[in-house]
Amino acid sequence: MRVSARARIVGWMLAVVGLALSVSIFATWTFLQTNLDNRVQHELENEVDKLRRYADNSRAIRDVEVLLEGYLAINSPDRHETFFSIVDGQPHRITAIPPPVRLDTDDDLVARLAAATRTVSGNVESAGGRVRYAVIPVRVTADPRAAHLVVAIFYDRHRNEIVEAVRVLGLSALAAMALAGAAGWFVAGRVLAPVRLVSQTAEQISDSSDLTRRLDVPGDDDVAALAGTFNHMLDRLERAFLVQRNFLDDAGHELRTPITVIRGHLELMGDDPADRAETLALVTDELERMNRIVDDLLTLAKAEQPGFLAVDTVELADLTVSVVAKARALGERKWRVDEVAEARVPADRQRLTQALMQLVANAFRHTKDGDLIAVGSAVRDGRVDLWVRDSGPGVAVADRERIFSRFARGAGRTGALDGSGLGLAIVKSIAEAHGGQVQVTEAPGGGACFVMSIPLWEVR
Repeated sequence: MRVSARARIVGWMLAVVGLALSVSIFATWTFLQTNLDNRVQHELENEVDKLRRYADNSRAIRDVEVLLEGYLAINSPDRHETFFSIVDGQPHRITAIPPPVRLDTDDDLVARLAAATRTVSGNVESAGGRVRYAVIPVRVTADPRAAHLVVAIFYDRHRNEIVEAVRVLGLSALAAMALAGAAGWFVAGRVLAPVRLVSQTAEQISDSSDLTRRLDVPGDDDVAALAGTFNHMLDRLERAFLVQRNFLDDAGHELRTPITVIRGHLELMGDDPADRAETLALVTDELERMNRIVDDLLTLAKAEQPGFLAVDTVELADLTVSVVAKARALGERKWRVDEVAEARVPADRQRLTQALMQLVANAFRHTKDGDLIAVGSAVRDGRVDLWVRDSGPGVAVADRERIFSRFARGAGRTGALDGSGLGLAIVKSIAEAHGGQVQVTEAPGGGACFVMSIPLWEVR
């Protein structure tokens, strides 16, 4: 049986609303029930304290009956409560306000309460439902008779009020769900109307496999907005296919040579141990280079996709200093921090570190022992500049754009840490993912200065 999207939307909406309302009702019931238990317990404890204070202030009274009568005369019970006294095992006085059920007429209960030698509390079932009580022994020095004050709260009467409130809440929730279902059915119909149009047009595009076609829906209503969103999706799909094609082209172009080298040496490998060791070393080196190339290509492919950046607040001063600290492990150079920006910027710290380390590694490959490599950061005209400069041979003006392309390699290498020609392309993709750019200029005193500039947004 085929269920329409409209029915599924309304069904899921009602399921979610029903679950939310059920959780809300259950939480309300639990809260009220807990609050009632705490309130009843507090009331019992409060009555015990009030009797003790009254007794302390009435030490001149020598008759326990008079003491209890005086207390009951000035202390009126709250709603669904009653007080009564027991003297010598017999009911004595009860409050003037009639209780829902007379407990002092229950001989078994009175006898059990009269046996208490200390203040105790508990529950008892009565014709009025469950009752929470506290029995307080009362002693007067001049009167040898045993006496007790009983404080009784008709718990089920209070609980029934909670049940009634929750029942009303449940009925209101059902009414709200009915209204939500009717409104959802109407709204779903309006929302899904343009979807049918998009579905028809998308089917035509799918039949022709032409991703350059776009929906043309004039106006500024929901249909036009949906068409614009669909066109934007087609733009992203077209870019994704382009990225995939470029990835395949680049991978095929760059990996073909090491694969050919590996295959040729394996075919020519003989039984001589030295020859086999030399061949295995060469194959391992080529495989490592292939692995590095694939990793770099995957990074470039991800840069075209959403979620490439994990944006957080980045302290520029800490970022700058940490990059120089990590770079010192590359080798002997004159490592320096030019300048640090005392500012914060919303960015992906790991990606910025990756970009700066790529620039540092690039500078290391084009310099020699004793040459200068400096890293710095600054805020200028509402933008953040992060740079790496060196005292190497620099970059020719004609190469300053080309070196940021994939597999482009510049002149002036030292031969150490030979790269895949993708490092600067990765730096460019990271800068553009942050809404910025990267460029290379001539450093003061000679050499190259790579500057990555990204917007500085206000961080709250």
